[in-house]
Amino acid sequence: MLKISIITINYNNLEGLKKTVESVSNQTYKGFEYIVIDGGSSDGSAAYLESQNVNIDYWESVPDTGIYNAMNKGISKATGDYLLFLNSGDHLYNNDVIRENLQDVKDHDLIYFNVHMIGKRDYGILSHPDTLRFSDFYLNGLNHQSVLIRKELFKTVGLYDENLKIASDWKFFILALFVHNCSYINIKKTLSTYYIDGISSQVDYSSERNLVLNEYFSAFVMDYEEWHENRKLLNMNRFKMLSEIEKSLIGKKITSVFFRFFLIIFSKKRIKQILN
Repeated sequence: MLKISIITINYNNLEGLKKTVESVSNQTYKGFEYIVIDGGSSDGSAAYLESQNVNIDYWESVPDTGIYNAMNKGISKATGDYLLFLNSGDHLYNNDVIRENLQDVKDHDLIYFNVHMIGKRDYGILSHPDTLRFSDFYLNGLNHQSVLIRKELFKTVGLYDENLKIASDWKFFILALFVHNCSYINIKKTLSTYYIDGISSQVDYSSERNLVLNEYFSAFVMDYEEWHENRKLLNMNRFKMLSEIEKSLIGKKITSVFFRFFLIIFSKKRIKQILN
């Protein structure tokens, strides 16, 4: 049976860490590995982790250079076939979620689930499409709290880019999918709860995202932006109304006469110039 490694990173978030560790240790299925990487917290996190030795397979509390340095440390310690990054503060959806979804962990590089989103209010369940497109990742992406990643994929794509402060997991996914053509599957079940008051939801990562897009996908960026502008135009109420009118033959004729009339009155160019 395939083995899962759950990795939690933490820095001075003791209450969040307790919530996360409790959700993992309370799982009815126990055949997974649990790793916690703490960045040398000064809030009692290390003492708490020591008290949880029975529930944690490996933990350390030493200074690191940031989120992705800690996540890469977790990868180096993991022995599972698939990795799940469940950072401090987030938690598994319920106590049976690993046992109920274990049969889905097979044959794909990425296995992604729904995620329960909570902020100042309960935003509900976020799902993703079965087919992942480049446009889905231009502004958004997958939530790592709801994705099982085949460990071998890190050998293909590389570890998380530690030069990025907040967008490295997004970079990993977009490279895995659209440069290395990794396999994936959407499981329409909820795996975890993600609190959107965390760092990644508060910081604007557009500058880091643009660096990645221009480095790896510069040939597509202009096309995407043009397509995006055209899609906004198509969604305008004015265009929708015209589309409805032109569904009938009479509507097409009326619209044509209407536009020709206004072009004659307001346009400096002749109709032939515009149509050619």
